[in-house]
Amino acid sequence: MVVTLKDTFINSVADNLLDRLEDCKREFPTALCLGGSLKAIRQSLRGRGGVEKLIMIDSSVDMVKLCKDAEKDMPDQNVETAFVVGDEEYLPVKESSLDLVISCLGLHWTNDLPGAMIQSKLALKPDGLFLAAILGGDSLKELRIACTVAQMEREGGISPRLSPLAQVRDAGNLLTRAGFALPGVDVDEYTIKYENDLKKNTALATAAVYQSMFGAEDGTVPATFQVIFMTGWREHASQPKAKRRGSATVSFQDIQKQFGSEDK
Repeated sequence: MVVTLKDTFINSVADNLLDRLEDCKREFPTALCLGGSLKAIRQSLRGRGGVEKLIMIDSSVDMVKLCKDAEKDMPDQNVETAFVVGDEEYLPVKESSLDLVISCLGLHWTNDLPGAMIQSKLALKPDGLFLAAILGGDSLKELRIACTVAQMEREGGISPRLSPLAQVRDAGNLLTRAGFALPGVDVDEYTIKYENDLKKNTALATAAVYQSMFGAEDGTVPATFQVIFMTGWREHASQPKAKRRGSATVSFQDIQKQFGSEDK
């Protein structure tokens, strides 16, 4: 997916994340939005999920103030919104008090990611939903390659220049480790085009390699972001559960014989 600066990357991810609420056959009256993209989430909500009360939490006082100031310009005024300065690793909410927890591009900066996800699960009511989007390990692959080539040429070796990010396989493990039921993971890629690349003196070589290897005919340079979308539910008796191991009434051999015979 190619994202223009007009659309903005964060707004596109927030919209994609909240699209998942339209696939649910229930509503989520009380929701919590964790820091990272509070404003984008609030703008993209647009009545989806039946949210009536939204608590917006960020560890930055300035970010909370910015979102609070922007609230008056939001088209949807039917949502009661509260703004709280807090830490996702120590959520200032009661256990089993929320129907929905949302995090858009913020959790990858968390020091204790499994702990933050466990906190989110505990804050949810039974059958509550956890929705999150985090940057994946293939993000900024163009920049990683350019940095590697430039460093090998100028310094004879390489060192990490970008923050480590989760791999797709890690996302499912994190959901399971946090105790979420019915975990789901899917991936999307967003390519943003910039008019130019790095221009600082310390990155001249990287800029040259970047332009040479990835520059487009129109003079722009692309930056690709891999976004991992995660969904998980707090356990509830109404949710479907896997059958007990060994309880199957049909074997794979029988299935293979039935369908294999048709190929002959």
